[in-house]
Amino acid sequence: MASFNISENPFDFERGFIIDFNPDTGLSMKLDTGKRMLSQMKGMFYNDEQFDKDVAAGDKLVYEFHSMPAPEDAGDLAFGCSILYPGKVGDEYFFTKGHFHEVIDTCEVYYCLKGHGYMLCESPEGDWDCFEMLPGQVVYVPKRYAHRSINVSPNETLITYYVFRADAGHNYGAIETKGYRKLLVDRDGVPTIIDNPKWK
Repeated sequence: MASFNISENPFDFERGFIIDFNPDTGLSMKLDTGKRMLSQMKGMFYNDEQFDKDVAAGDKLVYEFHSMPAPEDAGDLAFGCSILYPGKVGDEYFFTKGHFHEVIDTCEVYYCLKGHGYMLCESPEGDWDCFEMLPGQVVYVPKRYAHRSINVSPNETLITYYVFRADAGHNYGAIETKGYRKLLVDRDGVPTIIDNPKWK
């Protein structure tokens, strides 16, 4: 079979390119990941005392993600994989920090490749929803909603593939300072929504 290379640039957004993502690990041979350690998420879990104990016992890798080097231009797409490991702080499942987009009228699509999780979504006005994610399912996160992936599996990594407009940016500050109104916790083995006692 013939093979044609239109560019030697592995990320040529003007001419196109191919990139690999391993569906079992979410990792790529061409693109490294950013990494979030548990210690980098101080104040985000509601049980501060348990959080400090867990970090002192040995800092853990909570999740990894790809930052595709897309031009931040209208019309381009940013994409990659989110790789969220199993774990809990007390009864609260491991999650990604979550974010709004700087261009708030931006939607995002997540395709679940592996694992069992939820996508917690919340608007600035306080509307929220929580969508279950299983392999083969796609979550459409609407405009104006902050979103956070949560891994509810006791032993399996949650791997999702995401796509959003490349000029949308990320706004982590609102979540870091206010948190989410709702949290997903383990209640006798059942993922359960509760009010966030730390929400400001």
